[in-house]
Amino acid sequence: MPGDVLVFAEQRSDKLHPAAAQCIAPARELASKLGGQVVAVVVGHGVEQAAAAIEKAGAERIIAISDPALMHYSALRYRTALAAAIQRMQPRVVLLPATFMGRDLAPRTAARIGASLATDVIAISIGDGGAIDVRRPVFNGKAFGTVRLPADRVAMATVRPNTYAAPAGGGGAVRESLAFVAATGDERIEIVDVVKSGGEVKDVTEADIIVSGGRSLKSEENFKIIYDLAKELDGAVGASRAACDAGFQPHSRQVGLTGKTVTPKLYIACGISGAIQHLAGMRGSKVIVAINTDPEAPIFKIADYCVVGDLFKIVPAITQEAHKLRHH
Repeated sequence: MPGDVLVFAEQRSDKLHPAAAQCIAPARELASKLGGQVVAVVVGHGVEQAAAAIEKAGAERIIAISDPALMHYSALRYRTALAAAIQRMQPRVVLLPATFMGRDLAPRTAARIGASLATDVIAISIGDGGAIDVRRPVFNGKAFGTVRLPADRVAMATVRPNTYAAPAGGGGAVRESLAFVAATGDERIEIVDVVKSGGEVKDVTEADIIVSGGRSLKSEENFKIIYDLAKELDGAVGASRAACDAGFQPHSRQVGLTGKTVTPKLYIACGISGAIQHLAGMRGSKVIVAINTDPEAPIFKIADYCVVGDLFKIVPAITQEAHKLRHH
């Protein structure tokens, strides 16, 4: 329908990505103003649990595209599947989470259907003449720009994770299936193997507790103390841009405007001074603990608990205490 808002319900192994559920919040706001419904599209193979999760988040209609060829993410096959759903539903707006998958899939799909696209948006509204206005950070978060997506074509946007809270309490969604029909050339990419990096530690966008390290860790080997504490707290390991640029951690763990925006219940910053782009990516955390030798470090201005001292002594001590608490 012309006023519908379609959400790509990203999933891996039938587990809905939290950022996909968060997209339901702006989708609801837009759909209520456009007089349409929130439609979720789940692509994969065996996607019942993901479909149930997106229904719980508030999707009013769910389209499942399930096929063995879609078991693993393939940019070309998923593009074909999502484009087919868009062409069938004819929504006014299409939202995807600004995850690695969403950033890869959105431009391919937009090019296929001739849609306009804005990436990494933090606010969406209805503009003049039925246009869609989106707000997104520019220049590493030092400024914000408003992009107007014209009214004469489908508007697509990727939404920055943790910008919106995932709704709850949905149910009773209308469900339907759509057969996957591969397009010519989709077979150019073949999934040979799926290798997970980073061990068993959680992704920063999905964790309630994050322990982050900065350039002060001095090496990849020294990050072991960060991993040890994160493991004891059942949390995720994060890193500053400086630490990632130095090669201490992969950029997939980078927290900040040029990395991932996070809003955990507890954020422990170890040896991170607090550059503007890093603070903007984690200042929404419920409780912030900062450990730094510099009492004038900018991060202390937003931290709830400030610890001035050597992280190489303090972090292992916290890990020991956390271990004692867990085993008593």
